[in-house]
Amino acid sequence: MHIKSFFLAIAAASVLAGCNVANVLTPYKLAIPQGNEVTQDQVTQLKEGMTRSQVRFVLGTPLLTDPFHSDRWDYIYTDAKGGSLREKHTFHVVFESDKLKSWGGDVLPANKLIKLGADNSASAPSLDDPVTAAASASATPAASAPATR
Repeated sequence: MHIKSFFLAIAAASVLAGCNVANVLTPYKLAIPQGNEVTQDQVTQLKEGMTRSQVRFVLGTPLLTDPFHSDRWDYIYTDAKGGSLREKHTFHVVFESDKLKSWGGDVLPANKLIKLGADNSASAPSLDDPVTAAASASATPAASAPATR
């Protein structure tokens, strides 16, 4: 009788432990950015009176062009991870007679580009990062100089 209750206790513990493991071990879920990333750098380039093609060059093709409001373009950027929305930014531009009249909305921070060869001691790139190391290695003068015979 003791052996039967012992095996029953072991089976119950295994089932309960198995349920707990399933909740702890979850698959990796990617961050999925979608839409147009409108940065502060791009917005500072906008000037009233620009044509539609100039605005498209600066901001990119809009995600939404409403057929009922052809003078308004909407740029939407979302970032989701694991099915839950982490970020959402909306930006719009309004045209009047095919010239840029107004714009507004949420923008992402300005891009911080690293200029190689400049004195960037405060924000020097870390060569431990493989992407940064590859970018700096490909931008060296020796790599871009033509081969001599």
